[in-house]
Amino acid sequence: MTADKNELLARLRIDRELRDEAQTSQRLWWLILAVVAVAALAAGGYFLLLRGRTVRVSEATALAPSALSTPTAVLQASGYVTAEREATVSSEIAGLLTQVFIQEGEHVRRGQILARLDDSSQRATLAQARAQWEAAQALLAQYQAQLAQARLDLDRDRALIGAHLVSEQALEQARTQVAVLAAQVLSQRRVAQLDRAGVDAAQVQEDYTVVRAPFSGVVVDKAAQMGEMISPIFGGGGFTQTGIATIVDMSSLEVDVDVNEAYIERVHSGQPAVAVLDAYPNWNIPAHVIAIVPTADKSKATVRVRVALDSKSRRILPQMGVRVSFLESAAKHSALALPAGMVWVPASAVVRRGGRSVVFVIEKSRASERAVTPGPARGDMQSVSGIADGASIVSSPPAQLRDGERVAIGSE
Repeated sequence: MTADKNELLARLRIDRELRDEAQTSQRLWWLILAVVAVAALAAGGYFLLLRGRTVRVSEATALAPSALSTPTAVLQASGYVTAEREATVSSEIAGLLTQVFIQEGEHVRRGQILARLDDSSQRATLAQARAQWEAAQALLAQYQAQLAQARLDLDRDRALIGAHLVSEQALEQARTQVAVLAAQVLSQRRVAQLDRAGVDAAQVQEDYTVVRAPFSGVVVDKAAQMGEMISPIFGGGGFTQTGIATIVDMSSLEVDVDVNEAYIERVHSGQPAVAVLDAYPNWNIPAHVIAIVPTADKSKATVRVRVALDSKSRRILPQMGVRVSFLESAAKHSALALPAGMVWVPASAVVRRGGRSVVFVIEKSRASERAVTPGPARGDMQSVSGIADGASIVSSPPAQLRDGERVAIGSE
């Protein structure tokens, strides 16, 4: 009976130990669950905090590779529109202006009559020269007829000399007459040629009374009026004009600019350029350098550069002010062409996160972190691959910006 009591007491002792162990294990599990719950709540709170926070950022746009394909300007200079073909038209001789057929702004063709001078004296001289030439021709015809008759007489005397019907003296006289008349014909022919040259000279003088356009263009200045005296040489009297009109060939317009000699090494023949007229500041005219004039202006320390306008328009007028931007060479900017799939973004938009280069793309007012691969840089622009052309991005991501955060464009 004593043994049964001992056994019962032993069983009660074991049950109590097992119960204590179970209670300890249960308390441990509850502790673990509590820690996990706190961690989850903390993580959830942090996530909710991030989701609810709004970060103010500045926005930029990812540009296509072609957006920066236009070469950049290496130098700018000012100048004026000039004409390669410009002429002040005058007469070849002095005379009284009787007719003027042009007005300022009128288009004229090459050879078109612009004005006429009094030609009464020239017409009289021409008529006299023609009369002298006609008289010389008539006298020449007379001598030629006499020479022909003399040759017939000589031939007849030669036929009769054998029959002793003509004396030797008569035959010699006939020969002499032929020689004299031949010399007279030759001399008169020279006189006729000289008189013909006189006619031509008189005709030229008469043609000088008609003033014609040397080339096609536009009349930009009408300097003389009907009734004024015109002379190709300025006499200094103040009452004689030396020009009738100024004509400009508008197809030959170009630009002359003065480049500071300290920067002339940036300019070379054939270099692309862009010209902007002061009258049309929003009109970019493609151009290129024709030549650098090989002399410097010591008073201004500049070198003159001729620039051709690749696009012509009636809006471009001589003496207009213009500003020319000389661009980098095509070979230099073509080397910056990007491979397929790359875009241009501001260099400040590319930041390091977790040991890699990233860009934050703005999608539905939230910042989405995108890993990118940087490429060539150009100034303050950086090429990257990994985002699409036209994507809206954060231009300068703040250090606290995280993936998925709500963002607002601009400052408060």
